[in-house]
Amino acid sequence: MSAGQFPQSGGGFGVLRQFARRERRPLERCELCSLGLRPDHPHLIELAQRRLLCACEACAILFSGQGVKFKRVPRRVLSLPDFSLSDAEWDGLMVPINMAFFFKNSLENRVIAMYPSPAGAMESLLALESWNDIAARNPVLNGMESDVEALLVNRLGYSRGHSAAPEYYLLPIDECYKLVGLIRMHWKGLSGGTEVWQELGHFFANLKGRAVESTEAPALEKGSHA
Repeated sequence: MSAGQFPQSGGGFGVLRQFARRERRPLERCELCSLGLRPDHPHLIELAQRRLLCACEACAILFSGQGVKFKRVPRRVLSLPDFSLSDAEWDGLMVPINMAFFFKNSLENRVIAMYPSPAGAMESLLALESWNDIAARNPVLNGMESDVEALLVNRLGYSRGHSAAPEYYLLPIDECYKLVGLIRMHWKGLSGGTEVWQELGHFFANLKGRAVESTEAPALEKGSHA
């Protein structure tokens, strides 16, 4: 049967189209003005509550600067292949798993370390001296925008075989919470189960595909030579 012979209305395909329209997901709306949103809409972060809000472009533009209550989350994703972080420094950060993200909290005037868990995002104690040493050797962190960008460290390759080396990204804070939600949704049992590790692999493969490689090299330590 040729394509022209399919019924145009009232038949099986027409019914399927109507069913698909009924089954579409509800339209997401801007949480400030209620305007309908595109799938790739911007996000804002409410600083006091660390709460992400979906926003339309017009509302997001209002908060593109340094906001008091809200700040717009940027879109850039940078991979940091030359990032300098030793195993000893990582151990000194006191993160209980091999993945964490770090962001500057402007309200508390400090850097906060978070790590994903089956219960959600957990905060780890972070000594300011440890962060200052790492930031001094990695100038790219000076350009990390407070509250809305984060350094994501993935060292799961050491224990799960996803990567031969640690991965480092400077990325939007909403990507970090997306990662937290992914783990919370798919984790099963004590070890997480096969599904969650597959999802993590997909997440980082997608991130790597979108990322632009940073060309900023780490600073040399005192006494070292180029």
